[in-house]
Amino acid sequence: MREEKIYRILTINPGSTSTKIGVFDNDTCILEHVVRHQRQELVSCPGPGVFSQKDIRKQLVLEALKENHIPLETLDAASGRAGRLPPMESGTYEINQDLMDSIPDPLPSPALLGMVIAKEIADEYHIPGFIVDPATVDELWEIARITGFPEITKVIHVHCLNQKAVARRAAAELGKGYEDCRFVVAHLGGGISIGAHRYGRIVDGVGGSSGEEPFSPERAGAVPGVLFLDFCFSGNYTRDEIMDRFVRSGGMFSYLGTSDLRETEAMIADGDKKAELIFEAMTYNVAKAIGQMYAVLDSDVDAVILTGGLTYSEHFRDKVVKRIRNMGKVIVYPGEFELAALAQGALRVLRNEEKPKVFRKK
Repeated sequence: MREEKIYRILTINPGSTSTKIGVFDNDTCILEHVVRHQRQELVSCPGPGVFSQKDIRKQLVLEALKENHIPLETLDAASGRAGRLPPMESGTYEINQDLMDSIPDPLPSPALLGMVIAKEIADEYHIPGFIVDPATVDELWEIARITGFPEITKVIHVHCLNQKAVARRAAAELGKGYEDCRFVVAHLGGGISIGAHRYGRIVDGVGGSSGEEPFSPERAGAVPGVLFLDFCFSGNYTRDEIMDRFVRSGGMFSYLGTSDLRETEAMIADGDKKAELIFEAMTYNVAKAIGQMYAVLDSDVDAVILTGGLTYSEHFRDKVVKRIRNMGKVIVYPGEFELAALAQGALRVLRNEEKPKVFRKK
């Protein structure tokens, strides 16, 4: 029997104050490591903006690999998370110059540094570098783009990497291919996004601070439009202050002063009725948005999938499931699987199970 080839893949997922790295031998994770960054350490990096953090993050990745006795020469590929790139189809892309030239300036968040660091390591060691299912995947139906306001066309920014990973996992457990399934996938974390997955494509969805999604622990989500206009033009807030309220200090935090669901649950246990109401409202709005995507799929799905950090809470999970249980099978995958998804996307290409996609800048 022919021995299976082992491909070793480095995965890199930068966050606001951490850089997560993983090393996989095929599907097996042999290292998962989180590098924690002090905010002052990142702020003091020489140079303007988030891109200035690239060198220190890369150095810490290299040090982590050395400390864990993983020589760079043993790598077969590097796969990095990608954030705000131009719209594109889902899939695995080999990092080319067109992708690198599409990095926005200034860089809005650290997520794209995963792609940059993966590309540098890949070039240095003459191995392929990949991105997988970036946040700007756009597979919307044309009908979903119509907003009722001709000057504004809907765009979508869901947690594509994790959503696609759990959808593929659920499909395999159901004995089907992802391209043969219809799922509603709800990523429930610090940010919330919900996607309608139809035969391998996310044809509609809400999330990514678009203003359509349910409010989350720290994001405002869907706010009534006319009332929000009055708020914006009150003269009491700058645009930056409003944006901060919208994406960083809104949602549950704006009501309770915490974005930690565990603290909210402790408040509820102590008899705090306001905390109980806000908690209930968040689960209510999540279930309502899942219902929207269920309707998009003609009320015909293989399963509704719940994932993300909030689903570690049995209390939160049960309240959502109670409202959606008549939609059919509900599958729960607590947490996020982005490192594994980055590795699996690269592995499918290395095994010639799918061809890498090529991005061309328009």
